[in-house]
Amino acid sequence: MNYYVIYDGNCNLCVTLVQVLENLDRGSLFHYIPMQDEETLSQWQITSADCNMGMILIDAENPQQRWQGSDAAEEIGRLLPLGKIFVDFYRALPGMKWTGDRIYEQVRDNRYTLFGKRNSTYNSAYCVDGSCNNLGK
Repeated sequence: MNYYVIYDGNCNLCVTLVQVLENLDRGSLFHYIPMQDEETLSQWQITSADCNMGMILIDAENPQQRWQGSDAAEEIGRLLPLGKIFVDFYRALPGMKWTGDRIYEQVRDNRYTLFGKRNSTYNSAYCVDGSCNNLGK
C-alpha cells in the first residue's frame, strides 16, 4: 500500500517533518507532493483552497480515501512502525483529539510566522512520479 503526502513545500516546519518521514520511510510507503505543484494536484481535483486547510494524505490505491489536517498527521503516525500504539493512546485520552486539532489549526494558520518560509519550494526525492524538479531544494 502507498500513500501520497501533500505538504507545504515552502514551510520550514512542513519540510522538516517531510524530511524526517523520508529518513524513516525511504519512499517505501509515502510519496510526497508539495501543495505548490498545482498541476499534479489537479489530477485529484485538489485546489489551493483545499491545501489551505492543512496537509492531505491520499491512499494511492483508493484516491477517494483521504485524510486532512490533524487527521492526516494521525494517520501518517498510525502507519509508521509502532505508531498505531501511540496514536491509539493519544486518541483514547479524553479531550486530547480536540486539543490536538486546535493546536494543529493554530500551527497551520501561523506556520510562516512561527517557523519561517523557504525561498524555494522543497521537492522530495520520493515524489509521485520520480521526476521532481529542483530535487531536494
